[in-house]
Amino acid sequence: MEASKPSPNDNGLKIINASLFRMGTKSMAEAYQILGYQTHHGLLEDALDTPWALIEQAAEATWPSVPGASPRPPNTRAEWQCLWGSYDVVTDLASPFAIELIKVYPDAKVVVVQRDFESWWPSFRSELRDTVMKQPKSAINAFITWRIIGVRPIHAMRKVLLGFFNAKSREEIDAECARKVYDTYFREIRRLVPQERRLEYKLGSGWEPLCKFLGLDIPNVEFPQTNKKSAHMEVVRSRQKQLFSNAMRAAGPWVLVIVSIGAAWFYSQSN
Repeated sequence: MEASKPSPNDNGLKIINASLFRMGTKSMAEAYQILGYQTHHGLLEDALDTPWALIEQAAEATWPSVPGASPRPPNTRAEWQCLWGSYDVVTDLASPFAIELIKVYPDAKVVVVQRDFESWWPSFRSELRDTVMKQPKSAINAFITWRIIGVRPIHAMRKVLLGFFNAKSREEIDAECARKVYDTYFREIRRLVPQERRLEYKLGSGWEPLCKFLGLDIPNVEFPQTNKKSAHMEVVRSRQKQLFSNAMRAAGPWVLVIVSIGAAWFYSQSN
């Protein structure tokens, strides 16, 4: 399924999917698309189309103590509109900012999807935390995407994760830290959003509770189930290949030099 094409939406977000990475966000995003909503999910759009610079700035504005942050005031509604205001629904990349978005869009409906911590944490740790932050791969990816392609997905995601978990390094985002932030996140969302604007959606519940909450008819298709680990990693690898293919084209005559340096570096690390 292709990602929705955003169009101007002066009224802002209609639905905030209040969840976290690796909590069925891609399945939920595809469900919203089937229901006719313009929906943002990072894995449903081209990696180069994601507004990484604006996401990085939002992270700095939301968590000013994050390592490497440039001083900036909290995002205004206009700045959030610039980032995601052309969509009806936001999911994965917006999820760490859900509390800020709930305050900025007080009329938006909120769908809470909370996977139990014990099953979520190992998945998040291996597929998000380590994929984004584990060295030396993270530093190499950051250099290639920024210095050759001119985009900053690794820089942006590092700031989002470190800021959200109030950490200074990957190692600080351990099970104890994650549990504390996880509990605080969902507790604060439930405190901010009254029950009449909030749906507690359980993964596997299908269309009925979601459509009833949104006042829509149930579509004559199965509810998407697309966020299994193998499928998720396949999409991630495909996006990485796309980025590196773009890097190779951009590097041109420097490709051989870069490959030689990389091979020498890896050889030195293995000896």
